[in-house]
Amino acid sequence: MPYQIASYQVFVPDQDEALDFYVNKLGMEVRADVTVPEMGNFRWLTVGPVGQDIAIVLMAIPGEPMFDAETVSRLKDLMAKGVGSAVFLTTDDCQAAYEELSARGVEFQEKPEERIYGIDAGFRDPFGNHFRLTQPREGFGG
Repeated sequence: MPYQIASYQVFVPDQDEALDFYVNKLGMEVRADVTVPEMGNFRWLTVGPVGQDIAIVLMAIPGEPMFDAETVSRLKDLMAKGVGSAVFLTTDDCQAAYEELSARGVEFQEKPEERIYGIDAGFRDPFGNHFRLTQPREGFGG
């Protein structure tokens, strides 16, 4: 049975701030922004790279009944320390992508560096979710 990954979820404490970062700094496009009143005004917010089918779900950290207040607090603390999700992006020119994203205000923790598998750089979204920006070396794939 063939299948595809359609979306990947990252927790975000503030969906509006996340939307601004992912669209205006990373250059992604909005795929869905729907509020569902029947589900307590649940907001389904997805973004994705232009021209690709996969979407990133910018999921508000849920409260009761999924997570109690203590769990929400712990999750936010862990995310602030960088224990969030990881998204891997590939590019044909890591240095150029690094310069473009930096100019848009993305703050990198790791500048592009030559590694055995290619050129790689790292940054986080405003909530601690990790991103790896990689220019894979031939034979290492994406």
